[in-house]
Amino acid sequence: MSKTSKLALIPVMLCFFCMGFVDLVGIASNYVKADLGLSDSVANVFPSLVFFWFLIFSVPTGMLMNKIGRKNTVLLSLVVTILALLLPLFGETFGIMLVAFSLLGIGNALMQTSLNPLVSTVMGGGNLASTLTFGQFIKAIASFSAPYLAMWGATKVIPEFGYDWRVLFAIFLIVGILSTLLLFSTPIDEPPLEGKPSTFVECFKLLGTPIVLLSFLGIMCHVGIDVGTNTTAPKILMERLGMTLNEAAFATSLYFIFRTIGCLTGSFFLRVLKMRTFFIISVVMMALAMCGLFFGTGQWMLYTAIALVGYGNSNVFSMCFATALESIPEKQNEVSGLMIMGLFGGTIFPLLMGFMSDAMGQAGAVLVMAVGVVYLFTYISQLKVKAQSE
Repeated sequence: MSKTSKLALIPVMLCFFCMGFVDLVGIASNYVKADLGLSDSVANVFPSLVFFWFLIFSVPTGMLMNKIGRKNTVLLSLVVTILALLLPLFGETFGIMLVAFSLLGIGNALMQTSLNPLVSTVMGGGNLASTLTFGQFIKAIASFSAPYLAMWGATKVIPEFGYDWRVLFAIFLIVGILSTLLLFSTPIDEPPLEGKPSTFVECFKLLGTPIVLLSFLGIMCHVGIDVGTNTTAPKILMERLGMTLNEAAFATSLYFIFRTIGCLTGSFFLRVLKMRTFFIISVVMMALAMCGLFFGTGQWMLYTAIALVGYGNSNVFSMCFATALESIPEKQNEVSGLMIMGLFGGTIFPLLMGFMSDAMGQAGAVLVMAVGVVYLFTYISQLKVKAQSE
């Protein structure tokens, strides 16, 4: 990688930190639920709404990249994200939070669709999975810091600034503005588009390629489990251990701490192990975690289960995404849009988990996530097919 590419990687990785802002929706929805007196099923509309926009905007974003370029699309996503972070500073009504979370979802859909291919541009090929995993490590730093910032705001900031837990929006807003300015001022050479840009229908036809479709479903399950754990882990501790929300918020941070560790170590393991081997290890850890979350009643068993699902789920996105992206290299923008559309799993899972938890407690929510883990076991055979074809 050239010196120019190395310098370009700095603002790109800072954008991965901004990508992690979307994960504040888990802890934020719990605080909004408490402040507005909402039920589980209503409160889970917030994370579901965030990820609903991935279904609408991901494929069009892939096509937009063909017209304005990857860097400009990332810049557009940062502007939308900044607007999303600004709104909650003016109030916490149900309507304001709905609009803010919608903009957060739209901005993140634009960012995730365009930022991953931009990494491919900067890297110039090679080590894509491990580089994406390192980007996920940077993203996870923002993810696990959000609950701590919210807890700090809820307990310390009220008498000083009056923003309570929403101070995390102000802090992330500053980082978002800095990232935008840094990326805007960094030159990145993008290769010209070869051939005719794909139409909307042609993009969806790529789902007819088995590995693309199965990777799409894998990402749906990964994000469903991710958002589900993010939202449900504090509720499990509150239900079974009688913790307060501020005490239980640690569960979300614990999940993201181990996701961060998983991303950091995963960028190494993906260089020295076969992708299939590391994928198997990851999914087995998630299966053990589901058992612990379903049956566990002790604090340390639940903490261990949360840590296991955090580590196990940390690299699934990168492996599924890289597998799909490398399967049709001449259509990376379009494939990227389809893969990010799979983040719609973050809408489906929380909605189902909300209804199940209202019906039978948080164990019902865990059952929904366990279905996603079962699917990921079936995806292992696709990695084997890919390894044999290389």
